Order: sequence, then structure tokens, then C-alpha cells
Amino acid sequence: MTDLNAITQHISEVIGNDFVPERISSIGGGCINSAYRLQSDDVDLFVKVNSPHLADMFEAEAMGLTEMAGQHCVKVPEVICHGSNHQHSYLVLEYIELGSLRGAASAQLGEQLAALHAIAQPFFGWHINNTIGSTPQINTQEHDWVSFWQQHRLGKQLQLAAGKGFGGRLRDQGQRLIEELPKFFVGYQPQPSLLHGDLWGGNAAADAKGNPVIFDPACYYGDRETDIAMTELFGGFGGDFRSAYQSHYPLDAGYQSRKTLYNLYHIINHVNLFGGGYLGQAESMIAQLLAELGKSTLG
Repeated sequence: MTDLNAITQHISEVIGNDFVPERISSIGGGCINSAYRLQSDDVDLFVKVNSPHLADMFEAEAMGLTEMAGQHCVKVPEVICHGSNHQHSYLVLEYIELGSLRGAASAQLGEQLAALHAIAQPFFGWHINNTIGSTPQINTQEHDWVSFWQQHRLGKQLQLAAGKGFGGRLRDQGQRLIEELPKFFVGYQPQPSLLHGDLWGGNAAADAKGNPVIFDPACYYGDRETDIAMTELFGGFGGDFRSAYQSHYPLDAGYQSRKTLYNLYHIINHVNLFGGGYLGQAESMIAQLLAELGKSTLG
């Protein structure tokens, strides 16, 4: 088991009490970090641990959680502390007992996410770069959304894929799509919203009281449609969520086309993280998007 002594010392300094966990449990389910639950009689914490060089990843996650919490729209785990030593980098959060997101909790999350997205932000991008999974996510500040998505989202993922040997058709057709990207935004000018950034079903749940909770963010300011698109990518949110969101902050009619465009970013990221098993899906999505623009994908 990971040596947690230095981490518990940091926790003690932050909370102002000598924290000595009486129960330490390893928690599974993640593919990037090791995770533990640390409990004493009056303190219950969740700790993520990784290599020392990944301290920036945890710092960015802590910043995202703190910024979302500060909007007072949707519940996120409270950040206790984060840091690194010669053995580990780590992020310490309050422990929340999580259950499935459904029914009233799903609808409530739709309403709360709409409220979060309705708060105007000053630019596209973010204050610092972060990660999507373990892939670097570039958040250079821009005032033009299409340019941001061309350069820092699709363009970056395609560049990474080519470096991993997934060039060829993915690269060539992906570049064609990037060049045609403005056509998906005719008559639509997205406003910057604070995004969770990685809102698939595994990053949303309900607490013991039935309140929705979101976690493991990859925050930045962008088109709110990207968050909603990802809720549809792998399922897990249901009709109650979508109906509540729509009733509080209706989506633009062009969302149905841009949904595929936004989810393509995550599928190419899966190619980069997990290999060629997602390559066919990525190529199919690009072909679909080009076809919608009336362009042949042959040749």
C-alpha cells in the first residue's frame, strides 16, 4: 500500500488537528490514479495518489473543483489539500458516499448544470492547462470559439494521434474537417461557460441524501454544448436530465450536428489513451460530419 504518512501530515496542517486515520481503504474504479478512503471518528476523506511529476494535474483538478464550488450551482467534493513529495503527488477531497444518478437527482442535475452554464465567462480557454484523462488539454485563452476548437481541441488530438502512429486517413480527413469547421457555426455564436469538461456518466452521481454530485473535472470555459454532448456519448443521464436542462436553458437547434463534432474530441482522445479500438469510430464520426457538409470522404 502507498505510504500515506506525508499526506496525512499535510492534512493535519490544513485542518488544524492531528489527523490519524483509523481506517484506510483502497478504492478501485480508476484507470489513472490510486485512490484511498481515510477515516477517523470525525473526518472522512478521499485521496488520489499518483507519481510526483503529476502534481500539476492534481493542482488543475483542485482549481476546477474550487471554481465550480464557487458558482454555487451544483455540488462537487470539497478540496482539502493537494501537493507532492519525493514519492507521490496527491489530491485530498471530502469523502462522499455515492449512489446512482436517476429520477429526481438526474432532473436536479439538469437544472443545476443549466444554471452553471448560464453564468457568463470572459473568454474561451482557462487560466491554466490541465488534462483530459491523462492527455494534456491546452486551454490557451481565445475570444474566437471556432479557432479555439480547431487549434486546441481537434487539432491537438489529431497531432497526438499522428505521433502515436494513427495518422493516415484519420489525420487527412480530420484536417479537412478542421478547415470546414466554421460551417457548423453559421448563425450560432456560443458564449463562454464554465464547463465540467469530462461529463460522462462515471463522473456524476448522487450523494446519500439524493443530491447530484459531479467530480473528476477537466474544466475550462467553452460552449456549453460540449458538456451536454458528452452526457450523451456513453449514456447514464437519462431523459429527466435532458428535459430539465432544456426547460431551464434550451439548446440551439444546431446542437444535433455539433454534438458529434464535440464528442469526436473525446473519441480521438480515447484513441490516444487506449489505442486503435476507437479508431474506426473516430473515422466514422469524421465521415458523418463531412457528409453533413455535402463533402465526399473518398480519396
